[in-house]
Amino acid sequence: MFGCVKRGKTSPIQVEIGKEGNMAALFGGIGALILGIIGIIIFWAYFVKALAAGIPVLLILGGALATYLGIEEWKDKRSEKKLEEEPDTSELKEEVKSLKKEVEDLKKEE
Repeated sequence: MFGCVKRGKTSPIQVEIGKEGNMAALFGGIGALILGIIGIIIFWAYFVKALAAGIPVLLILGGALATYLGIEEWKDKRSEKKLEEEPDTSELKEEVKSLKKEVEDLKKEE
């Protein structure tokens, strides 16, 4: 974990620290697992109450997220339909033609 690495080479000390770190993580994980199981057994009633209190909160948050995503999907579909419909460009084409004619007239006047 903690050591100097120069151009891809590791020192023997660094390798030793890495092995000890892995073993510490293993023993720490096993200890936390055992303490967690003991805690749930001892405080089972509190665990059930916390679980019962947490489920409605999760349902509210999940429902809010699903509603938001549904609204966004609906907006995307609506905007997609607007893009598929071809807008009426005849007015714009006429305006472009008239502007071209004006530009040609101005060039002729010069």
